[in-house]
Amino acid sequence: MIISASTDYRAAAKRRLPPFLFHYIDGGAYAEHTLKRNVADLADIALRQRVLNNMSELSLETQLFSETLAMPVALSPVGLTGMYARRGEVQAARAADAKGIPFTLSTVSVCPIEEVAPAIKRPMWFQLYVLKDRGFMKNALERAKAAGVTTLVFTVDMPVPGARYRDAHSGMSGPNAAMRRMLQAATHPRWALDVGLLGKPHDLGNISAYRGNPTGLEDYIGWLGNNFDPSISWKDLEWIREFWDGPMVIKGILDAADARDAVNFGADGIVVSNHGGRQLDGVLSSARALPPIADAVKGEIKILVDSGIRTGLDVVRMLALGADCTMLGRAFIYALAADGEAGVSNLLELIEKEMRVAMVLTGAKSIADISADLLVRELQELTK
Repeated sequence: MIISASTDYRAAAKRRLPPFLFHYIDGGAYAEHTLKRNVADLADIALRQRVLNNMSELSLETQLFSETLAMPVALSPVGLTGMYARRGEVQAARAADAKGIPFTLSTVSVCPIEEVAPAIKRPMWFQLYVLKDRGFMKNALERAKAAGVTTLVFTVDMPVPGARYRDAHSGMSGPNAAMRRMLQAATHPRWALDVGLLGKPHDLGNISAYRGNPTGLEDYIGWLGNNFDPSISWKDLEWIREFWDGPMVIKGILDAADARDAVNFGADGIVVSNHGGRQLDGVLSSARALPPIADAVKGEIKILVDSGIRTGLDVVRMLALGADCTMLGRAFIYALAADGEAGVSNLLELIEKEMRVAMVLTGAKSIADISADLLVRELQELTK
């Protein structure tokens, strides 16, 4: 039974991918309570159905950071996207570009900035961590500028890696991990041919460009672990704010006080996010965290949100809870793993159709019309 396009694509991705890759994208931190809440809490948000409102004219377009988006959706930065399909970042970027929405390249992408940016027409977004190696950060920012990147998405909720126990069980990490991954690849021949053989090089393109030598999957966990910096604070972002003259978005905000700090810092946007439940288990779902943040800073800063969004209906729910735009992570990776660029394109088409149905049946003729008025009154307090 197909519950949603994302659910169906998830099942297809699980069949196609070696377990270490499927569980890496599918899993969360610790017991994965927050991972589950992200989806469940969002699904519990009830909308007011309205009828007979002459919905013949409907627009999903929105303005964000001086860009026109065909719908209020962007593709989130996801590490190792190029391991889920052959040169996966390029394929996903093309699908987003064709749909008229932004693609965000991860710091730890397989394809480097210089490979992805020329493959699309609209400007790309780029995600960066605060790392101990400030030389890498400066190099990445310079290369992003040179490639025409417009928006910098700064992830701040990974001063330390989350405890993701699935990775040790699946072969992504732990004893004999390399041998286990090889055996898994051998039993998944479609992936082994498409990505394993034809999708090389399998290195972290942006890091390799800086280091001058390949940085492969074996180095991935170690490099990240050694470079995340638990001492970071707002002052560590000041030189980046001075260097980067485009929009700067702070990703990983779950508390209204931190959202206010982002406004005071001078950020252009925030992403309300718990990293898809992959960092601190037990924190609020994004759907629960969003309303008080919107109450605190709506109108002063652009509010984006991710974690748990699987359908066009979820997009509408998040907008009603206070977001200006949403970001898709797992949903597009499942589609990419199942059917490459065509899968991502199809997913985005379905999300648009689902948004249109939801907007027609709630009486929202434009994105600006989607507000808390669309929420069932009895549930509005429960979302705060």
